[in-house]
Amino acid sequence: MTSFEQVIDRRSTRSVKWDLMEIIYGIEDASDILPMWVADMDFAAPQAVIDALQERLKHPIFGYSYMCEGCRTAVQNWLLQRHGWQTQSEWMLFHHGVVPAIATVIETFTQKGDSILISSPVYPPFFSIPEKQGRQLVENFLIEKNGVYEFDLDSFENQLAQGVKLYILCNPHNPGGMVWSKETLEEIVRLCAKYDTLILSDEIHSDLVFAPHRHIPLVTVANGEEHRIITCVAPTKTFNLAGIQAAVMIVTDEEKREQLKENALAHGQMELSPFAATALTAAYEHGEPWLEELLTVFSSHMDYAIAEITKAVPAVKIAKPNGTYLLWIDTRDTGLSEKEIMNLLLTKGKLALEPGSKYGQAGTGFFRMNVACPRSILEDGVARFIKALT
Repeated sequence: MTSFEQVIDRRSTRSVKWDLMEIIYGIEDASDILPMWVADMDFAAPQAVIDALQERLKHPIFGYSYMCEGCRTAVQNWLLQRHGWQTQSEWMLFHHGVVPAIATVIETFTQKGDSILISSPVYPPFFSIPEKQGRQLVENFLIEKNGVYEFDLDSFENQLAQGVKLYILCNPHNPGGMVWSKETLEEIVRLCAKYDTLILSDEIHSDLVFAPHRHIPLVTVANGEEHRIITCVAPTKTFNLAGIQAAVMIVTDEEKREQLKENALAHGQMELSPFAATALTAAYEHGEPWLEELLTVFSSHMDYAIAEITKAVPAVKIAKPNGTYLLWIDTRDTGLSEKEIMNLLLTKGKLALEPGSKYGQAGTGFFRMNVACPRSILEDGVARFIKALT
């Protein structure tokens, strides 16, 4: 049995995915409900990471830590090898996750009342963080055709022209699973440069891309506009290390780096934990074989889920994503509302998915399913989905 076939009981481990469903879904008892919602995997982390953490635990002191040059080199080598992106050590600022990094960038480079542009449907913190910080949120609705998304660049430019200070890009896209083309990325940079808009590129899913698609770091097609781009990457989504809380902001512009450092000082932000440094370095240095097998598992899982669901429920449409481990399920032709389907999933199918409206108005009628689980759990989840809707 491979590590990707092993079923690991995660209940009673303080798992958000498994132990908080009663609170999240507002139900009295979720013990018989299968969670396939939040984006973390039900797979063990790479053995190399586990071994490195166990080795670190042999030293009994867990004091203040820092991200050493070896940590930075591990990030550099990974980005060069996987994505052809040559970075420099001094460009890197470490943070306790991509979501906290997004909040830091918004706070550092915008003011209350400033306009922040996002392209929806998109990851919920892209909505909530700007709003919680008193910024004006502007939505650019992606165009969807048969489950495939593309930018409405005319609308995008018109919105930038209204004085947008910051654009937050999701590349690859969550929840749609799109890996944006070089031409699209170049046009995004060109338009943001035209209107002097800063870009925050969330590239946390960049390693989870299926051939023949390839992730293109935005900075690599910036054509002289690298200074206006802040990129966020992390090993946490790639290697199932979300609870370790480690991310990297890559900032080529020295002045912006200094501003971000000042923000960190203002908030008393500490360096990452010794476990974050250990896990990040081990993952990037030794995790590639694990990742390659993982991508094969994801692709096979998606093919299975799409075939079974669409055969049993013809009104449901699912386009295989270019990347991520998330299926974006189109239920708009079922004749049922999102609320009705959610009720059927929870009560009849005993399955917890995420409703598309969580990703903005443009996501209404869709559901997000996480297929990062052993095949036996996937098959159970697919059967539950079919039971709910038939």
